[in-house]
Amino acid sequence: MNIQSTNSAPESFSADAVAVVVSGTDDLKALNEAFGGQLVALLEERGFKGKAGSVEAVPALGHIGARHLLVAGLGDGSPADLMKTAGAIGFAARGLKVDHLAVDFGALGDAAEDVIETLGAGNYRYNTYRREDARKPAIATLTLLNAGDLPSGFDTRSNARMDAQSLARELVNGPAADIYPATLAAAAQALDSIDHVEVEVISIEECEKRGYVGIVAVGQGSDKPGCLVHIKYRPPGATGHIALVGKGVTYDAGGLSIKPSSGMQTMRCDMGGAGTMLAATKAVASLGVPVNVDTFLGCVENMINGNSFKLGDILTYNNGVTVEIHNTDAEGRLVLADCLLLASKTEATTIVDAATLTGACVVALGPDYTGLFTGDDGLATELQSAATSTGEGMWRLPLHAPYNSMLKATWGQIKNVGGRAAGSTTAALFLQHFVTDEKRWAHLDIAGSAFQDSKNGHWEPGATGEMVRSLTRWIATQA
Repeated sequence: MNIQSTNSAPESFSADAVAVVVSGTDDLKALNEAFGGQLVALLEERGFKGKAGSVEAVPALGHIGARHLLVAGLGDGSPADLMKTAGAIGFAARGLKVDHLAVDFGALGDAAEDVIETLGAGNYRYNTYRREDARKPAIATLTLLNAGDLPSGFDTRSNARMDAQSLARELVNGPAADIYPATLAAAAQALDSIDHVEVEVISIEECEKRGYVGIVAVGQGSDKPGCLVHIKYRPPGATGHIALVGKGVTYDAGGLSIKPSSGMQTMRCDMGGAGTMLAATKAVASLGVPVNVDTFLGCVENMINGNSFKLGDILTYNNGVTVEIHNTDAEGRLVLADCLLLASKTEATTIVDAATLTGACVVALGPDYTGLFTGDDGLATELQSAATSTGEGMWRLPLHAPYNSMLKATWGQIKNVGGRAAGSTTAALFLQHFVTDEKRWAHLDIAGSAFQDSKNGHWEPGATGEMVRSLTRWIATQA
């Protein structure tokens, strides 16, 4: 997106659409005059009150320099309300096929990046399978009107994060016929073109030799072989080191614990953790953030054939932990375990994993929040601060050690499900068995936030790419 800034009056600026952000109709004197005194009456008839996230589209009909006028609510003027409105403006602009959008938010200052990026998130559409004549283009040029002094380089940073978030959404939205372990690995290999990035794809045969038992077991029921991807970013002058881990189950039929048809319909989204971590790594590397990053993606399909792993199987991981299988549809944690063991062997001081892991998290938090699990209060504060700054919802849930008793197995050390109660917590506790004690570690359950079944706020149905921007912001603080 080409981002510009100029001091111009909205009524005279020429663009496909001009958006103004106001607290109410009293702020529209000049525009109302340009519309012959009819604009305020029209908005009041529509019930416009200046509420955050409210947008009214008005055909300009030659009254102003743009083809369309978007009148948007300021709310209380807080950064959170500005971002909510920005997302709604982006969504409305896509519906109007706006190529050049001008927006008067007023002075943005340090909020510019978050506001622009949220606008970009609202402007996204997944077009791959839409008819050519039904596709609506994204904004190519964004002009900020009367935005005041803006941070140096804000447009470069925003574009990198917006591009990364869109990449995550494209990968997650892609149907399983397009996005499967090999093609997800190929998307990761594309990062090789970025300076200081190396990508290794470990074949399923090599995974078996190395004892990556979770990836092998979950993937063995599919005709499409799984793999493990290791993305290594080593910038010059790095002063921090983190590891990212992502669940890359490109389609989840549940294995022998088969899902009902309704539960399978959107299971393209089950690689949302891998898409998130791949995209965050791309943004960090593209921006040259001086932090070493190791990213591990466990890429498999969880399908059914005569070779599928079975209930009662016992997996022995490389750290000696034995896992008794009680549900083959609790497969993501088995894949993540291999990746967390590898992340623990790096020199990273902090490990963060992301996964569409539990329906229990969706029940607890709904679609607007990512569940955060960590025993490190400082890390929790860091991640929540990054999420708050970007307007992405994150809520800390208990990593309650006594619930480890729910994972006790009969023959193995632990089982891969803990029962109905506290399902998200027991899943996180399972993962903790594969992280060494000296590492700071956090688990992000993005089961609700990564994919929207229907339009929700400025999100169109499908992938959101939530947490890409938050993680990118957080990683920058680790230098």
